[in-house]
Amino acid sequence: MPIELAQTIALIDHHCHGITSKDLDYVNFQKFISESYRPPPEGTSDFQKPVGLAVRRFCAPVLDVEKGVSGEDYVRRRQELGPDEVNRRLMRACGLSHLLIDTGHRASIILDVPAMAEVTAVPAHEVVRIEALAEEIMRAGVSADAFPNVFADTLRKRSRNAVGLKTIVAYRTTFAIDYNPPSHEAVSHAAGQWMKRAEASGKWRLDDATIIRHLLWTAGEVCRERKFPLQSHVGVGDADILMHACDPTHFTPFIAAMDEWDVPITLLHCFPFMREACWLSEVFRNLYYDVGFTLNFAAPQSEVILAEALEMGKFSKMLYSSDAFGLPELYYLGAFLFRRSISRVLDRWIAEDFCSAQDADEIVSMIASGNARRIYPI
Repeated sequence: MPIELAQTIALIDHHCHGITSKDLDYVNFQKFISESYRPPPEGTSDFQKPVGLAVRRFCAPVLDVEKGVSGEDYVRRRQELGPDEVNRRLMRACGLSHLLIDTGHRASIILDVPAMAEVTAVPAHEVVRIEALAEEIMRAGVSADAFPNVFADTLRKRSRNAVGLKTIVAYRTTFAIDYNPPSHEAVSHAAGQWMKRAEASGKWRLDDATIIRHLLWTAGEVCRERKFPLQSHVGVGDADILMHACDPTHFTPFIAAMDEWDVPITLLHCFPFMREACWLSEVFRNLYYDVGFTLNFAAPQSEVILAEALEMGKFSKMLYSSDAFGLPELYYLGAFLFRRSISRVLDRWIAEDFCSAQDADEIVSMIASGNARRIYPI
């Protein structure tokens, strides 16, 4: 029995990024379907993996070329159409109702929030990344003593029209840190030391645990005031990730503190820690999760990934996201593979008499948009 609602319901993409308006050649296109900062080994291609296969099979027909076309021919067709037409076709074929956009990652090379709303023809809203904002403030020359208060004031101003905040603490310090709120004096001292190192090295990558703890607690206060969720990167990422310490169970003390404040925490993409995220959604009232870009990178195995994410997690706690960055293809595949995967999983549950068609429709509605509407002010 097909789950028709999954194919037609509008999705709220609760965690995503802007796309590029540049005309990409074969080499530069591949950079956006890779999590590595290095090119693939000589004689190979980043099309030679699940996400590349999915682009060639499922995105190609949207651009009026035969499915399974070679990577070279796919990119050639993109160039014939031009980036504006490619972006318009793929983004408007996703079936989205809202985009909630993290603007803190490589913002200079991608479309901003208003431009994303225009190309997609649906409302787009900002999610403010706290580490990126702190780095911006420090580069501007704030004094170490003033930093704690300046960050808090600036965050409130910058997020006035936002719908949520985001942290990448797992990237910067790992989750395995002390989560007690630091004093003003401790933050000021740490900021002074970190700014000296940044100025000497030219690398303004915030990785000091004391400063990060200040950002987290300040973000928690703003989220409590404004009824925002706080998004958090989990698991996979670039080469600087220490995977074992990106297990979200390390984040439990802060999750528990935010539970007392009624601040929703949303764990993003979560691979390979989907089961841990599921369990946390069971035991903490405020904990939500998604599988994000994992569906794209698993592609033929996306149904397995989604099934695992549904093993023990509350249906009322799972959210849809693509975590797409740079390419409209990643938006399109995120939506396509989510719809395909959840339909197949729920078809099996119905066939095995674990749920009714009505139950399945309720599950789809919650994950596709209902849960996001409850926790985001949209």
